[in-house]
Amino acid sequence: MTDLLHHARVSRGQFLRMMGGLAAATLATTACSTRPDTTATTGGGEAATELKFIGVADQKTPMDELAAAYRKAVPAVRVTASYAPTDQVQTSLRTQLGAGNAPDLHVVYPGNGSAMSMSQIAGAGLLADLSQQAWTGTIPAGFKPAFQLDGKTYLYSAGSSVIGAVYNKKVFEQAGIDAPPATWTEFLGVCEKLKKAGVTPIALGAQTPWVTQLITYALVPSTVYAKDPSFDDKQLAGQAGFAGSGWQQAMEMYLELQKRGYFNDKPNGTTFEQQTSMVATGKAAMAIQVSAVLPDFRKAASSPDDLSMFPVPGADDPAQVWIPAGVVVGLGASAKGRNVEQAKAFIDFLGRQENVNAWAKAIAAIPLTQDANSAIDPAVESFLPFTKDRAVPFMDQRWPNAEVQPVHFAVVQELLAGDSTIGEALKKMDEAYRK
Repeated sequence: MTDLLHHARVSRGQFLRMMGGLAAATLATTACSTRPDTTATTGGGEAATELKFIGVADQKTPMDELAAAYRKAVPAVRVTASYAPTDQVQTSLRTQLGAGNAPDLHVVYPGNGSAMSMSQIAGAGLLADLSQQAWTGTIPAGFKPAFQLDGKTYLYSAGSSVIGAVYNKKVFEQAGIDAPPATWTEFLGVCEKLKKAGVTPIALGAQTPWVTQLITYALVPSTVYAKDPSFDDKQLAGQAGFAGSGWQQAMEMYLELQKRGYFNDKPNGTTFEQQTSMVATGKAAMAIQVSAVLPDFRKAASSPDDLSMFPVPGADDPAQVWIPAGVVVGLGASAKGRNVEQAKAFIDFLGRQENVNAWAKAIAAIPLTQDANSAIDPAVESFLPFTKDRAVPFMDQRWPNAEVQPVHFAVVQELLAGDSTIGEALKKMDEAYRK
């Protein structure tokens, strides 16, 4: 475990310099768990290889598009995709991997910190090595720990995403809000103005476990890393913990939003899909979310252009407002699959610049590498100035095990239900971190 942790570390300096370069250059039902079929039929009746992929919802649009493109380019191979909620892939898919009956291709989370993260799966010998593929040589240095273990690449991802407020511009305008807030006090003021206008300020779908983490993730860069950029290294060395750090302040701010009545009723009984609908239809003004799901909000809206994003200001000094920006969820090939080489060939196809561009565009991500045809979604342009020197990877990507994240999900639900205190919550997270 110590060796794995050593290789999972990421230099924040490298990450921030890389992100600055990017800026300057510009989760359905669980699929069957049976062994994948090795053949299908092409349009001409010939035998064809079928590659089965299990992913999460925010991968559907780009994966469906690129799987179709691959079928045209390589008719002898067909990619059959299915999608499952994040909490299901973290359990059922991980079990399939361990049992040796996983699909050829499947979702993989960057770095470390979850049961389906690259470091956890590759460390168990369950991911195929992609290091010989040309695109792996273009991975920016600061992102390599998200993709690589022991110097070998096991994850494909098309780029990076940010966490912020997805908001309905029309609702803001109707409430007399001219511009997104730049400080925490201004953010509270905007929420109060929306509440007085009869609109739920923030839709929170905390029944869906992974949604619970996003508000703390949006605030912690400002409450922790702006004050101590080396916090992760200190925590890994046992010199710091969740308790007694800026995580306390972030949790207090989270609960302040609830106390002020800025969330929808019963957030623990509200799903991600309901959260999305509330913002898209104007019943709520905004939701704290990852930019990768912005297309889901747009699909649910009568006018997609009504939806945009802004950074959540977690401090009253604008210079101390930092943001979370991390490698988007990707995919890998099962090392024990029957069609390993064909699966790797499909990933190599995804690594072409035009396909990196297509995937990133579909999920409003910043492309991993860029050319003249790369595009940045206008909704995330306001985040780019922060990526120069005020952005940090998503917190779980540097956690040493897969225990902390589900504990984080659970303690937030307990806090929202009034069944725990912040001190108790952070103590549980520290205990999970040290496992």
